Amino acid sequence: MTMKRKALGLVLTLSLAVPAAAQSTFGGGDVVSRAAPLLSLRPAPRADVPVVQTVNRPARFEYWIDGFRRRALSQGISPATFDRAFAGVDYLPDVIRRDRNQAEFTKQLWEYLDTAVSATRVRNGKSAFADQRQTLARIEQRYGVEAEIVTAIWGLESAYGGYRGNTPTISAMATLAYDGRRASFFEAQLVAALKILQAGDTTPQSMRGSWAGAMGHTQFMPTSYLEHAVDFTGDGRRDIWSDNPADALASTAAYLKNFGWTKGQPWGVEVQLPQGFNYAVTGEKIKKSPREWARLGVRDMSGRQVPNHGRASILLPAGSRGAAFMIFDNFHVIERYNTADAYVIAVGHLSDRIKGGAAIQAAWPRGDRGLSFTEKKEMQRLLSNRGFSVGKVDGIIGPNTIQAVREYQASIGMEPDGYASLDILKRLR
Repeated sequence: MTMKRKALGLVLTLSLAVPAAAQSTFGGGDVVSRAAPLLSLRPAPRADVPVVQTVNRPARFEYWIDGFRRRALSQGISPATFDRAFAGVDYLPDVIRRDRNQAEFTKQLWEYLDTAVSATRVRNGKSAFADQRQTLARIEQRYGVEAEIVTAIWGLESAYGGYRGNTPTISAMATLAYDGRRASFFEAQLVAALKILQAGDTTPQSMRGSWAGAMGHTQFMPTSYLEHAVDFTGDGRRDIWSDNPADALASTAAYLKNFGWTKGQPWGVEVQLPQGFNYAVTGEKIKKSPREWARLGVRDMSGRQVPNHGRASILLPAGSRGAAFMIFDNFHVIERYNTADAYVIAVGHLSDRIKGGAAIQAAWPRGDRGLSFTEKKEMQRLLSNRGFSVGKVDGIIGPNTIQAVREYQASIGMEPDGYASLDILKRLR
């Protein structure tokens, strides 16, 4: 699911949780910022009403299906499986429209968190946690992933199973593969979906999800399903689509375990930084022990040294005027589910709240508006023109761009917190 890219900015498609990487799981230069060009984004189901706008298999689509059938059969798909899966397949123009518009809507982190970790979502999370307490406890015992983390992912991906998506998966991915913009990626997902059907885990009619192929309670892409899904109930099927969420929740725990989850280690801790703190030492590339951070004046929100959970970085998702987090290796494991910092913070914070933890205490710069995709590219071009390397100009505010912003800020006497704000863009202009 992951492309090893991530972002502090957030581009949403009218949904709450953006896709976890549609690269190999669910979900060079800079990292993911939820923009249309990203292969790592898995559209979330929240805004995914059934896609019903169809053009009954136009001639060119029929021609593409014939060619794809030969390619699928060469990869081990039986003729019977293929013909059964494609019997009701339609071309879905609305899927293409959604794919093209992924970069058009922006939200700031705090706006995203207002919805992602709303009072209602926290309350529903505590209720879902209680309802599935025994199942979650057994999952935690088997996979060593805390129940509240699994519950939080469930909450962000499908509102605890309430919005799993109702778009036919085969039709959606066939449409996207035929479209050609990410043909090889969606063909691979489509073959994986056919393998799932061939194994008997579900039926074409039941294989439904988001408009770009993410499926079930915790929104697995087909390739992620093949690699990580588990049959926790023991009924012989890895059924992430069932009303019973056990297989989906266990599959999520297995996924996190497979990518190195450390039981007992927090995703991150909100911290306070001292006056005169050197912002040049923030960012994921710089790691220190909590004791070393304490020597620099970093404390938790109660004024204590953060316990030694391993080496950690200081993350400033809104620069010096927003909350600061000391993040640990488990932060990066959650990134394997979805590469955006906003998503990881939302999962981590929601899990804390489900367990009874406090809300984020620091204020956010709520007067700031987010940069559009076009503005982010403009900022990168202007930074590059001034000699600050951003890597590829792609509209993705990741580590390279953040470092370039830091260097630019330092060059003009600003606090080098790396915050890619509208103010920075105006100064560059």
